[in-house]
Amino acid sequence: MKEREVHDFNQKLLKLVFPIAFQQFMLALVSASDAFMLGMLTQDSLSAVSLASQVTFVESLFLLALTIGLSMFAAQYWGKQDRAAVERIFGYVMKITVVISFVFFLAGLCIPGGLMRIFTNEQPLIEGGKIYLRTVSPSFLLTGISQVYLCILKNTGRAAKSSVISSVSVVINIILNAVLIFGWFGLPKMGIAGAASATVLARVIELTWCIWETAKKDSVKLRLCYMIHDDRVLRHDFWKYSFPVLGNEIVWGVGFTMYSVIMGHLGSDAVAANSITNIVKNLVACFCLGLGSGGGIMIGNALGAGCFDQAKEYGSKLCRLSILCGVASGMVMLVFSPLIFAVTDLSPAADTYLKWMLIMCSCYMVGKSVNSTTIGGIFCAGGDSRFGFLCDTITLWCITVPLGFLAAFVWHLPVVLVYLIVNLDEFVKLPAVYRHYKKYKWVKDLTVSDNA
Repeated sequence: MKEREVHDFNQKLLKLVFPIAFQQFMLALVSASDAFMLGMLTQDSLSAVSLASQVTFVESLFLLALTIGLSMFAAQYWGKQDRAAVERIFGYVMKITVVISFVFFLAGLCIPGGLMRIFTNEQPLIEGGKIYLRTVSPSFLLTGISQVYLCILKNTGRAAKSSVISSVSVVINIILNAVLIFGWFGLPKMGIAGAASATVLARVIELTWCIWETAKKDSVKLRLCYMIHDDRVLRHDFWKYSFPVLGNEIVWGVGFTMYSVIMGHLGSDAVAANSITNIVKNLVACFCLGLGSGGGIMIGNALGAGCFDQAKEYGSKLCRLSILCGVASGMVMLVFSPLIFAVTDLSPAADTYLKWMLIMCSCYMVGKSVNSTTIGGIFCAGGDSRFGFLCDTITLWCITVPLGFLAAFVWHLPVVLVYLIVNLDEFVKLPAVYRHYKKYKWVKDLTVSDNA
């Protein structure tokens, strides 16, 4: 019986983790292709788009919070086999997402220069970023809508289909990047604007496919009636558990963005090295993030079905796997470091920064893997979202961000030491994460409303 349970766990996990991890990898591959192709033009083009992409990153924080909240309820109600409740929460989250995404679309279109000045005071980078943001702005709205669709597919037994849609759109994006950046097939050479245009066109294809997929028979539907007239009890429960997630993502994301602000004011060499390191980090971390997302869905299904002991057992296995996954990810980063230097063309100073940043990030991956699996997956599956908010608030805003600013602008430490300081957050919070996991506050059925 024990062996069969282990086999069932492994089968369920692989069916969720690999599609989600592959989807994350393909999304990260777009940023990698942008950096590689724009880096072939100039180092400033690479740096400008990297900083401009911080606006996309900030939007992704809101989208991630909303889709995590959606996953909490969709996974549990799907485990309970309550399709109507899944469609109600789908409609409500889509309504909120459209509003937020539209705000980012307007900001990118109307005030790109003001947004860029937040991240850098170097005029060439500001001008390049303005071009990118103004052109890419429609994708902010398109991405928001498609991410909610993809989230619903993942949580209703169609993770593989979600991965296929996202991955194909990424391939299209990369191909269009090359065509539009370099002006292939007789088209004009668009440079930065080409990278942005490729992103918009790929998002149009992705969203169209999502709508078509959910229009099929037996798919969970986006119903206009649920967008207009939402369920009061479900809305209350959604924000009760999702608002701390939103706070957590904003606290963590703005803190992470402050790291880019710090590095952005240390010169273009530091910006370029940090840009490449973040891209590599995002590529390598995909399986860690997939483990957290897939494991969270499994635990949510178990909790919704009332199988609390099974959920605890799943959590224990996921924690052990997260450590192994983090170690393996760090080793992969080190092994592929020579290839990274071979395909990048940076200044000697930027090359030196990049070498040390990659070494630090290989260690960072262990903490990242454990925390993304526990805080982003296990805890949120049972609605235990407040811990992550408090943990990141203290870790980032009381420790690493202040120390980073002091290191860069008061103590004037070398770039490499500044980078080390701002990447300590994942390790600082590990003891608190372990203690909180063992309290099992995350073992909770969210489908049983407090108002019922």
